[in-house]
Order: sequence, then C-alpha cells, then structure tokens
Amino acid sequence: MSIIYPMFTLVMLTFVITFAVGASRLIAVRKRQVNPKLYKLMSGYEAPDYVQQFTRNLSNLLEVPILFYLLGVLLIAMQIEDSTMVTMAWVFVALRFFHTAIHITYNHIIHRFMVFVASALTLLAMWIKFILLMA
Repeated sequence: MSIIYPMFTLVMLTFVITFAVGASRLIAVRKRQVNPKLYKLMSGYEAPDYVQQFTRNLSNLLEVPILFYLLGVLLIAMQIEDSTMVTMAWVFVALRFFHTAIHITYNHIIHRFMVFVASALTLLAMWIKFILLMA
C-alpha cells in the first residue's frame, strides 16, 4: 500500500472544508449576519462563529499537514515503501478528521487540543522513522 492514499484522503478533506468555508460565507451574507465588505479585505466586521470555525479549520488543514505532505512526497520520490509508515499516515489522517469534526461541531477546546497533540506526535514519529530508514 502506498502513502499516496492517505495523502489523497487528507487533500479531499481539505477541499470539503474549503467549499464549506465558501458556503458558510455565502450563507452568512444571505442571512445578513455579515456585511459582504468583510470578505473584501477580511477586516472591519466580525463573522458569525460558524463561519470563523470553518475558516480557522481550513487554516489548520494548511498548517501542520504541510509537513505530512512533504514527508509523503519524499517517501514517494525516494521510493520508500514501509507498511508502518503507511499505517502511521492513516492514523495521522484519521486524527485530522477527528480534529476537523470537533472543530466544526461542538468545538470543545480540550478535546480538539488532545487530538491535535496526538496527530502532531504521530507526524513527529513518522519523521523520526523516516530519518531512521535513511540511516
């Protein structure tokens, strides 16, 4: 099994949230919960919580996961296939799904943080394993 599949799955989650951000902004404007000028320069007005949650979650999907994508590209480019690495990749992606689910629903900070830390530690373990595979 290749690491490309968990990478693709995380990319798809990112696109779903990207479209959800756009939809939530349109809904907020149509409900007159926000002035459309907010989105011109992203300042001067405060968006409703649900819009901010989707927007912040999208940012989260573009921050730490970049290290996951970089590692995946390195593994593919170097033709390294390791079942433990692929398993850890799926764990990382699953944790990012849980993080997103928490973030865009009930948004309990401690739950979200615990899942974030678990995903970050999983990614750190992947990078350590990568370095060990290179040794």
